[in-house]
Formats: sequence, structure tokens, C-alpha cells
Amino acid sequence: MTPKEVMDLIKGKNIEIVDLKFQDFPGTWQHFSIPISEVTPDIFDEGLGFDGSSIRGWQAIHASDMMVVPEPVTAIVDPFTERPTLSMICNIVDPVTRERYSRDPRYVADKAESYLKSTGIGDVAYFGPEAEFFILDGVRFDQNAHCGFYYVESEEGIWESGSDRGPNLGHKPRHKEGYFPVAPTDSQQDIRTEMILEMEKAGIQVEKHHHEVATAGQAEIDMRYDSLTRMADKMMLYKYICKNVALRYGKTVTFMPKPIFGDNGSGMHTHQSIWKAGQPLFAGNKYAGISDTCLYYIGGILKHAPALCAFVAPTTNSYKRLVPGFEAPVNLAYSSRNRSAGVRIPLYSPSPKAKRIEVRFPDPSCNPYLAFAAMLMAGLDGIQNKIEPGEPLDKNLYDLPPEELAKVPSCPASLEASLYALEKDHEFLTKGSVFTQDVIDTWLDYKRTKECDPVRLRPHPYEFALYYDC
Repeated sequence: MTPKEVMDLIKGKNIEIVDLKFQDFPGTWQHFSIPISEVTPDIFDEGLGFDGSSIRGWQAIHASDMMVVPEPVTAIVDPFTERPTLSMICNIVDPVTRERYSRDPRYVADKAESYLKSTGIGDVAYFGPEAEFFILDGVRFDQNAHCGFYYVESEEGIWESGSDRGPNLGHKPRHKEGYFPVAPTDSQQDIRTEMILEMEKAGIQVEKHHHEVATAGQAEIDMRYDSLTRMADKMMLYKYICKNVALRYGKTVTFMPKPIFGDNGSGMHTHQSIWKAGQPLFAGNKYAGISDTCLYYIGGILKHAPALCAFVAPTTNSYKRLVPGFEAPVNLAYSSRNRSAGVRIPLYSPSPKAKRIEVRFPDPSCNPYLAFAAMLMAGLDGIQNKIEPGEPLDKNLYDLPPEELAKVPSCPASLEASLYALEKDHEFLTKGSVFTQDVIDTWLDYKRTKECDPVRLRPHPYEFALYYDC
């Protein structure tokens, strides 16, 4: 969509408000709205000013003036506002230099795509995330000096099987038995259907939706792949639509990787491939029908996986999911079909156009612009340096004997460990100034001071069960 087409859409839909969205540094949408009287074609070039001093991870108060420049291709009619509202995602620009702001995550994604083209390796990177999430009936949590708790509410939760509230009709998925049951066990068919219908109205092509493995309303909606930055745009819209449709039903959605103990967490398996001149580069005659280029890309992902985790599994809660011996693919190996490997080569179709890899350790708490860009940069480093990924492991990695499993590297066990890995290994990210050193340093500082330290300093409820009588 061009600026003129956006202006025509505004007139054709009788739009009254234009909502301008952008991302803070950790990965949450922010916005402000303007009346239609303020909307002219000039905003697509000149932008609109705002105060960025309170945006997480951005500039200090002395350099807080920023500008948003709307991206017309992202324009949609917002389905959740009472008055007719047009929504657009924006790029962030410095009002003095007119250059794009280095800490704008969307700029990092754009630079990663430009860097791919500059290498001559390919001209487009396709990404297809499979984001899982929970649709809950409610959640309560608090933390202060003398107490801390959380309480997840779900009529689907197996723990409600003995509840005497209302008529208890049963049909609750048992732990790890929520994959593909029909109604009434799957109680959220209509909610997910409404989610995908809203996604399609917003220009997101959806392939399928279904109940996921865990009890308590775990869900997955799969989008059709797209180029890196546009897929990150769609991932943000995906979250927005899921949360707001759930709100219509009086429910709440969380993309937190591990909200429930003893059952599967929510991952974001991310399919990816590189194309050039309309041809797929990952198809070939090597293992599982892939090319040397694809093998080297896998080599880069596996080599840099500990550092990648700082962006693709970026919360302390991520490492409640990435636990050896449980459902998460923490082992840094590759395989065809085998879902216990950190990188999988899907074999759904023999078509060369379908040849891709699936990186399985990311989760949906990530900032998709930074996560997709980081994975592309790791893969490109593998191609440029011909990093061999080693031999594939086609065994069930969870059943390997200890002496054999010890030879397989694994993901870091904590956010602190992944940040340390990023601190030691980030040159592959700074090629072409895709990730500036300022972005790396700010990410490390923010995650350590705003997330790791606050969690580390507070007593955990289970510590009382372990140690109160010591």
C-alpha cells in the first residue's frame, strides 16, 4: 500500500482516528493516536514528533525527542476500536539527523535484510514462526517485601477436575494430552477461529489453528511465511489480535514461555530459508534433501546458539521451558523429522520450494525483529565461513545414554548464561552494523538490571517449602 492508497482507504472507510504503533526495545507495542484532521500525505515523509524518554531501553531524558514515520504497507483498519481507526506501524527517526534510530528494533530487522542482499548470498530471507500461547480465564500475581504469589485460572485446567464451582462438566485435557482433542475437551475452537478470521482481515495469511499439548487452553495458530521484517510486523499484529479477541470473551492470553508447572511451555519454532532470484537456496542433494548452503546456515545457528538465546529466549522464564530432559529441544544438534533436536529439517513436502529449517529453541516472549535478525546473521556467518554442523542425530536425544549425550552441546541454562554468551560472542551480529555495539550493550544492561537482578534478589515461593525449616 502506498501513501496515496492509505489516504484513499481513510476516506473510503470513513476513518476518524489514525493509531501509530511502534516497538519499545524489549519488544512490546507502544502507540499514540491522532485525529484525522492531522493526517496529511506529509506524515509519510516528515513524520510526527513524540517524547521517547519513557520508552523502555531508549534514550535518556536529555535526548528524548523522537519522530515516528508511518510505514504505509502496514496499514490496517483496527478491529478492536469503537470509532473507525486506521492502524500503522512506524519507524523511529532522529528529528535532528533524520537518520533512523539505532535502538528501533524494526530498523535492526531492516538492516539484516539489507545485509543479506549486500553479501550476494540471497535476496530474501523467509521466516515462519509457530507461536504458542495460553488462553486463560484469569491470572492473579503480586510480589512485595513480605509475600509473593501467582495464581492461574482456567476452566480447562486439569486441576479443576475436582472443583465444585458451578456444574463441573469434566472434559479437561490431562497434562500433556491437549494435542488435537475435539470439543468439548477443546473448549476454545470458536475463540481461535475468531482470532484467525481477524488475522485474515488484517492481511495475515493463516495456515491452521489447534489446541496445543498442555492443559489449560494452550493454543497455536500458524501463519504463512513472509520476509523477515514483514513477518516480524505480522508477529506483533498476531499477538495484538490474540489478546484482544480473548478479551472479547472475557479471557486473557499470555505468551509467557512457562506459566504452568508440570506441563509443556510455549515455544516459537521458527521456520526459515533463503532465496535468490526466485529460487530456494536450501534445497539440494545432501542430508534430508538440503544443500551445502543450508548445512552451513545450520552450522552458524548451532555455533552461535548460546548467544542467540539472549534474543530468542530472552526472559528468565524462558529457561523454565528450556530444561534438559523435558519437552524443550535444548540439545544443539540437527535432524530430519526428529523434534528433540534444536534444529529440525521438516519433510512435509518433497518440493524444493518447501525446503527450510526449523529452529526450535526460540519462544514467543522474544522481540521478533531482533530474534529473526539475530538468527539470520548467525546463519549467514555459517554460510560465509562454511561452518560444518557435524553429523545429524536421528536418535531420540532424550533417550541417549549419558556418555553420548554429554558430547552434545546444549542451550544455556539461564538468562544470565545466555547474556554472558552474547557478551563473548557477538561479532557475527555487528557485521554491516546490523546490531550496533550500542544495541548489544543496551540489551545486556537492560536484561541484567531490569530482569535478572530483580528475579535473583527476591525469594521464590518454593524456597519456603525447601528451606523454611533448615
